[in-house]
Amino acid sequence: MTEEECRGGHDFAVIEAIAAKAKEENLGLIPILQRTQEAIGYLPKEALRTLAELLHVPYSKVFGVATFYAQFHLTPRGRHIIQQCDGTACHVKGGPRIRRVIEEALGIPPGETTSDLKATYEIVYCLGSCGLAPAAMVDGKVVGRLTQDKMKRILASME
Repeated sequence: MTEEECRGGHDFAVIEAIAAKAKEENLGLIPILQRTQEAIGYLPKEALRTLAELLHVPYSKVFGVATFYAQFHLTPRGRHIIQQCDGTACHVKGGPRIRRVIEEALGIPPGETTSDLKATYEIVYCLGSCGLAPAAMVDGKVVGRLTQDKMKRILASME
């Protein structure tokens, strides 16, 4: 078994390069995790173990930071990210109906990623767009005044 296979199929050299550069730049753990996630797409436990070894930091500390901050993801994310607001205004103005459309179209509940990695669906509690309620953020862009039909069109347009 190769070193890469031992580490869950992730390119050990990429993680090693990130750790080496981080040491040169005297970076803290959060920027190292950010760079690793950017390179791999998420933070698999094998990558966290590798970083802990390379940085001479307890695995529990690396894992603790990775699980504390919402910006880090321990499982693969979809090519499209749908973050539906369920704050008060969005909820009252039809958020639950939009949620049903998304769940039905993607075949997953909030907090999950489709098996083909097409989309990740998340519930958030404020996008700061209450005047556009109900709203969602799709691939980093806020879409508001959602209706069931508008959401279906958005989902259908995703590759």
